[in-house]
Amino acid sequence: MKWLNKLRKVLSSRLVIWGIVMLLQIGWFISLFLYIHNHFRYAGTCLEIVAFIIVLTIVNAQTNPSYKVAWSILILGAPVLGIAMYFLFGRSDITKRKRKKLDKMHTKSVRHLPSDSDIIQEISTRSRGAAKQAGYISKWSHFPISRNQGLTYYCTGDDTLKPILDAISKAEHYIFLEFFIIREGVFFNTILDALEQKVKEGVEVRLMYDDFGSANTVPHHYDRYIESFGIRCVRFNPLKPLFSAVMNNRDHRKMLIIDGKIAFTGGFNLADEYINQRKRFGHWKDNGLRIEGRPVANFVAMFLEMWQYQTGMPEDETPYFPEYSMNEPEVLPGYVQPFADSPLDHEKVGETVYLNIINRAKDYIYIFTPYLIVDNEMMTALCNAAKSGVDVRIVTPGIPDKRLVFLLTQSYYSQLLRAGVKIYQYGPGFIHAKTFVCDDVIATVGTINLDYRSLYMHFECGVWMYGTWEVGQIKQDALETFRISKEITYAREAGRSWIIRTLQGILRLFAPLL
Repeated sequence: MKWLNKLRKVLSSRLVIWGIVMLLQIGWFISLFLYIHNHFRYAGTCLEIVAFIIVLTIVNAQTNPSYKVAWSILILGAPVLGIAMYFLFGRSDITKRKRKKLDKMHTKSVRHLPSDSDIIQEISTRSRGAAKQAGYISKWSHFPISRNQGLTYYCTGDDTLKPILDAISKAEHYIFLEFFIIREGVFFNTILDALEQKVKEGVEVRLMYDDFGSANTVPHHYDRYIESFGIRCVRFNPLKPLFSAVMNNRDHRKMLIIDGKIAFTGGFNLADEYINQRKRFGHWKDNGLRIEGRPVANFVAMFLEMWQYQTGMPEDETPYFPEYSMNEPEVLPGYVQPFADSPLDHEKVGETVYLNIINRAKDYIYIFTPYLIVDNEMMTALCNAAKSGVDVRIVTPGIPDKRLVFLLTQSYYSQLLRAGVKIYQYGPGFIHAKTFVCDDVIATVGTINLDYRSLYMHFECGVWMYGTWEVGQIKQDALETFRISKEITYAREAGRSWIIRTLQGILRLFAPLL
């Protein structure tokens, strides 16, 4: 009977129901086209013209070439199915009205952030390359760089709960939370209890979670339950079983902000597997970062922008930006730049930040990523760095969370290994961290995976660091992770069966669609 209960639970889940409705819509779409094709003489020709126009639109779009090729093949090869799939999963755009609304919220939020031209000039005296990287983030994402006023790096998600609870207990004015996934359990419930207590003390608390990301982890309209505690709660982009481009744009960010003075971010969500209280795929390695002082203002702006966009309720943001010039903590070595990446501004900030690090590396680049599904630009950059003598090492999971995606990840190994990139699979289990560290001076910690959806379709955030002590800690974490991971050899990858290689080739062809 256990299997029957499990099956019933799976079939009643929101994602399964949503998927069934999507399939019904695709089936209806295909049936409609077939009916028209059978009853109208020139229907086939019209369909081909429509397919050609859509492909022409895709080819001329400002997006990744691999993405264009994959959709063009599918649409031209199977027009009925391809067109239906494209309108469901292929678009990452919104109406001009909504774009203007989002742009307005962004401009409104970032105006509270200070100018950083003097700091970038200060960095240029140490490294012109680093100054240019910081300048790019500031210009194109509009989030400035600040002097380091306090950072703490957590090597695993397990280490984040106590510091988060300590910080929440000291909140005086407000607490903002924004996460892709929340799930009832030790991690989330403990934090929820602490938040409830702070509400009773008069602290304003807001929570925003992604409705798709949490569709299988919390009940429908869980936001109403959260609001019963006095917490303001919003589901980002509520899941609707309809053809809609905005369904592709998910809020994959993770952040917790307290009084505009302390923020937490990293790869972890508020679910037990991220702190190894729930066993999934062996030991789950994630990481986190605590940020203090002026850099936290960037996170405040990110959160308020998204909150107002989702709720449609503009507000006075000024009270949420404290006066950082008063009672500032001692300035520490280095610089910190939290930044956001939006799929709707036609600027791939996350990927460019990664490419800038790779292309300017001199000695080494160490990378943690749960998925390695890279485009030609990223592949070329990694291979060229390794060929130039840079020590490039990448850690991927030893136990995958998605087997088909992992098989696709492994399809990139051979080319990278042949160029001299070293690849490791995390021995104890699954690695969910998204981290770059380079040359003892630069590092990033955040939510941005090396896959198409993360780089091109999701709302993401990260923290770029230069010259901080934590860069050394991240390097040390990488070295320790290499020690307990299995290094992958070219001989192993080259020796895969032709069946596996053929399947990987097919997956590579449609990688941007996954």
